[in-house]
Amino acid sequence: MKVLFINGSPRRHGTVGQLMEAIRDSLPESCESDWVQVNELNIAPCKGCMSCRSEKKCIQPEDDAQRILSKIQLADAIVVGSPCYWGNMNGYLKLMFDRIVYGLISENVIGFPKPLQKGKKAVIIATSTTPFPFNIIYNQSRGTIKALRTIMKWSGFKVVGTLEKGGTRKKCEISKKEKGTCIRLAGKLQM
Repeated sequence: MKVLFINGSPRRHGTVGQLMEAIRDSLPESCESDWVQVNELNIAPCKGCMSCRSEKKCIQPEDDAQRILSKIQLADAIVVGSPCYWGNMNGYLKLMFDRIVYGLISENVIGFPKPLQKGKKAVIIATSTTPFPFNIIYNQSRGTIKALRTIMKWSGFKVVGTLEKGGTRKKCEISKKEKGTCIRLAGKLQM
């Protein structure tokens, strides 16, 4: 089994990274894993030309977007995480998904999305500096989860679990309870 970890946080070992590492460390040794640090990628912004929909590839010069899409296509499961920026995923992650849309979804003859990643699993992680439970009540981490869940759903991934952590400004280390959640999420990726 191949699991791709996509860390949308610019802090490699921040809270998102710690949660992702706890999931990765809970996978059996037989699982192959790969790590993508999105803020280190060289990805040009989408131009909105819509050519990728008909051409099935981006018309821009090749950059890290195509490399990441290839990793997603080869993976059996992904773990994607982002800190909350204005109630959503951060710009690094959004930019990446914008550029690879053609490899995640297609369209039927009347324009409805057709998922291209069916049969794969996903776990979504979101963190927020807003303290719990207000990170959820005010749609901070919940907004990030919703946005990433939408991308996963339309791409065909089955979201097997989510993890939200609020209050990261004062407590960025993960708790024993959160480590336990990560162990359970790793198990769900394998089922």
